Amino acid sequence: MSVSLAKGQNGPLDVSDVVVSVQLAAAADLSALLVTSNGKVRSDADFVFFNQPTGPGVQLVPNPGGIASLRVSLAGVPADIEQVRAVITLDDASSNFGRTAAPTARVSDAAGNVLYEYVIDGLTAESIVIALEVYRRQGAWKVRAVGQGYAGGFAALVTDHGVSVDDAPAPPPPPAPVAAPAPITPPSSVAPTPPAYNQPPQQQPSYNAPPVPPAPPAYNQPPAYNQGPTPPAYPPAQQPAYNQQPAYNQQPPYNQAPPAPPVQNQPPAQQPEVSLVKGRPVSLTKGQKVTLRKEGGVALTMIQMGLGWDPIKKSGLFGSRTADVDLDASALLYADGNLVDVCYYGQLTSKDGSVRHMGDNLTGDGDGDDEVMLVDLQRVPAHVTTVIFTVTSYRGHTFEQVSNAFCRLVDSTTNSELARYTLQGGMAFTGMVMAKVYRVNGEWKLQAIGEGIQAKHAGEAAPQLGRFLTA
Repeated sequence: MSVSLAKGQNGPLDVSDVVVSVQLAAAADLSALLVTSNGKVRSDADFVFFNQPTGPGVQLVPNPGGIASLRVSLAGVPADIEQVRAVITLDDASSNFGRTAAPTARVSDAAGNVLYEYVIDGLTAESIVIALEVYRRQGAWKVRAVGQGYAGGFAALVTDHGVSVDDAPAPPPPPAPVAAPAPITPPSSVAPTPPAYNQPPQQQPSYNAPPVPPAPPAYNQPPAYNQGPTPPAYPPAQQPAYNQQPAYNQQPPYNQAPPAPPVQNQPPAQQPEVSLVKGRPVSLTKGQKVTLRKEGGVALTMIQMGLGWDPIKKSGLFGSRTADVDLDASALLYADGNLVDVCYYGQLTSKDGSVRHMGDNLTGDGDGDDEVMLVDLQRVPAHVTTVIFTVTSYRGHTFEQVSNAFCRLVDSTTNSELARYTLQGGMAFTGMVMAKVYRVNGEWKLQAIGEGIQAKHAGEAAPQLGRFLTA
């Protein structure tokens, strides 16, 4: 039976090997700092993390389904190492522990029996925390619940422990000093002539005075003040007022028709429905709809919804890597407002057989579609009115850590792409409602949606989809 620790409490370790693991809803990394009695590492080799997974007596053990764990062989820890500190670092440095449930750190024996458990509560704005430490006391090993959030950033934490961060990305060079703007002058050997705009107001050119309407056809010629000696070049911020004033410069040019009223003063136009034309896939915008029939009015029967994404490559202090962003495509079938079936990685075929999931992709690696849903529109039961396609983040990564997210509609009989919707920009959501197909007067239509939700799987998404059921 495990023992629950509170912050600052400790307990003995009567085993030779222990495993430190973390349970956390958000994506994170576990690392270890092996420090001496002065709280410092002896060298960078005493820092165990994803790019250096092995240290003296400590090994980082990957976990394909979540956060890696630390295996500590107590007999293998060098005699001058007093503490092994386990550090949790959120993948998203702009996030914090206050946005999710409190992490739980566990210490188990080699057989997996949990010895100690520590719920690290009280964290708010921190993105890094020293969870616990395994330490020596009078020749024996103990564990202590630490729970110390670190506000200085990951680089500051490891630097304080003596780790060098020479591989950290170099800060951008400071901007070159900018001298105060000086008047534009000829070469120093020639006495400068003050430009007209620096003279007293009474000497300003006549363009600041009320204009006299020019006699035809003079309005098609350059104004007189642009003739003669070339005036000094005005800095952008000092352009003379004739480009803004007076009123006659705000009238439409004499030889052109008045401009149309500005678009923003017109009522917003609805997104037009577009036709699917063979060989010319439609690039959909958010909210746009298409009728699922091909050129010539032939109704589509077998379609596939391809969904894809790419994880964003991270450049960190100790090298670059790509986070394993596990997104999952799901299709949820609704009869009016009632959920009647789901097709997802846990149920690859809907109960009626009309929707099939072609397999789970755990990372988003590779070109093209990462997950594909096949829909036989002829087999969709008559009472099903809407099929909504979602993408959810199984490990809690947000779409801020994903690029090139898209969904596309493919005619399964010809394998030709008919329409594509690309998600522009990342959002702080763990789920995305990508598109839906729905019936209108016995005809199927597709609508691009692209709205964010907070959901890590289809079960969490379902209660949030009611607002997308109206056409």
